Amino acid sequence: MRTNPEKHETNGPEQSLVYGKNPVTELLKSGAGVDTVLLSEGLPEAVASYYVALAKQAGAVVKRVHPNKLRLSCGTDSHQGVAAYASSISYVGLDDLLAIARDKGEPPFLVLADGVEDPHNLGAIIRSALLCGAHGVVIPKRGGAAVTPTVLKSSAGAAARLPVARVANIGESIRRLKEQGVFVYCADMDGQPLEKADLTGAVALVMGSEGKGVSPLVRKLCDGAVSLAMAGRGTGVDSFNVSVAAGIILYEIARQRR
Repeated sequence: MRTNPEKHETNGPEQSLVYGKNPVTELLKSGAGVDTVLLSEGLPEAVASYYVALAKQAGAVVKRVHPNKLRLSCGTDSHQGVAAYASSISYVGLDDLLAIARDKGEPPFLVLADGVEDPHNLGAIIRSALLCGAHGVVIPKRGGAAVTPTVLKSSAGAAARLPVARVANIGESIRRLKEQGVFVYCADMDGQPLEKADLTGAVALVMGSEGKGVSPLVRKLCDGAVSLAMAGRGTGVDSFNVSVAAGIILYEIARQRR
């Protein structure tokens, strides 16, 4: 795999710039952390669309750049019109998160992101999770943002301190948590009012994607759902931003756990 190490974010970890069609394709499909995909402005639209789709699945941002700028970034003309910044992020396993809670002598408190695509939202959720005492965050390998320098920056560094597990399937993770006695809630507009929910004990909170919320399958797997009262109904603004909603619910979980 051809790489060119350099700093891409001043407040993030060092990254490697991977270039070439095959290396970038392998990187995006690998599940590794990818922050940004660079596509030459002269790239055929069909090829560009392919990499845009891969980048979306990997939770990466796509930027169209002038061919000369791409050449300067890669330090070569053999970039084939495609490059990507791969960050050095270490993930843990779901069992590791449960072990952290066990070592602290506390009932597990986890947050699961079911398809949160905006890295700024994911960063804000991780920040709230850390401050509210969660033991870790779970994200999917496909269909959601990875922990990239953008996420690290948006989390004010929390993503470097709070363990993050990246799993193949959120639904399977929920099943495993329930087997371990963890009560799994999701945020859903049809759920019971937050203030009426018992959020003590071993608990996990699932937050859904920005557009569609929690997926139907994941919703069915959860033990319960909670909703937030809103004063703005009928105004055209029908929901909280996912990271704001997560912050409110996580604070209530922390309050009840105290």
